[in-house]
Amino acid sequence: MSAGSATVQARTIAPKPGTQDFERGHRFRLRAMYGLAIAFLIALSVYGFNYYKLGAEDRPFSEKHHLLRPSGPVGLYLGVFGFFLFCAIFLYPLRKHWAWLGKIGNTRHWLDVHVMMGVAAPFIIAFHASFKFHGFAGVAFWIMAAVAASGVIGRYVYGQIPRSLNTAEISMRELQDEQAKFAAQLAEQKLLRKQDLELVLRLPSADRVQRMPMVVALADMILFDFLRVLRIARMRRHTVGFGEAIVTLGGFRATGHADVERLIASAREQAKLSKRVLFLSRAEQVFHLWHVIHKPFSYTFAFLALIHIGVVISMGYLPWLH
Repeated sequence: MSAGSATVQARTIAPKPGTQDFERGHRFRLRAMYGLAIAFLIALSVYGFNYYKLGAEDRPFSEKHHLLRPSGPVGLYLGVFGFFLFCAIFLYPLRKHWAWLGKIGNTRHWLDVHVMMGVAAPFIIAFHASFKFHGFAGVAFWIMAAVAASGVIGRYVYGQIPRSLNTAEISMRELQDEQAKFAAQLAEQKLLRKQDLELVLRLPSADRVQRMPMVVALADMILFDFLRVLRIARMRRHTVGFGEAIVTLGGFRATGHADVERLIASAREQAKLSKRVLFLSRAEQVFHLWHVIHKPFSYTFAFLALIHIGVVISMGYLPWLH
């Protein structure tokens, strides 16, 4: 464990019993939901590929047209499924206003599921529309796609802002002290190359970060997370032989050396902490701006979707309602 990590953990309240199991269960359920959504969409793609690739004038002659057209049995049920998914997505913002709903579960877990459904919904609606986005419904779809994309970005930025005071209270001076202690600790070990460690911990100066436009700051936050993965993989490759480098997929999987992995874990956590503290004020600014943009688009999409649903019902496309 790094000196920086140890200091931060000392300021943190000890987790309640069962917290790790609860988090592990949440991650398992979230992966299962993503897996089911991806499997479902792949199955639809495989079954309908020959139909969806046809032009609008050729589709009526396809044997699958009756099923997959927006008003067909499969198309309608996809639309209904998308509607209920749409309703479930709005439970997350409603949770802040309904006390009884706010007592259920964990806010971050709700957000994870909210984002998962928000990402899945545009794909479900795309299949419902048989990938033809015209007129009023097309406008609603592209707004929904923009909302989904912004939601993914919002979830990422949300993860960059500490939910507790232990990280937020660390000043840049304290962070530099922690990094110096961490560097001194790692200098004593002979398993990892010094230049690899320096590369993992490399970040721009605080002054440069504060001068960045918000869009550039957001791009840099994402870039440094991506580069950290590549740099840690490089670090692993330099500690193992050629054969083990292949087994670890070029260093992207953990090696079988416990001491090496402990040091790598310490370097990774120190790099993540350093980046979060360095970009904290910019992340808060981006998150505030994201709220200003995301909410109006969400409500606009909701309004257009409800109009579309009302028109569909009034025109008799839902036979089970008549």
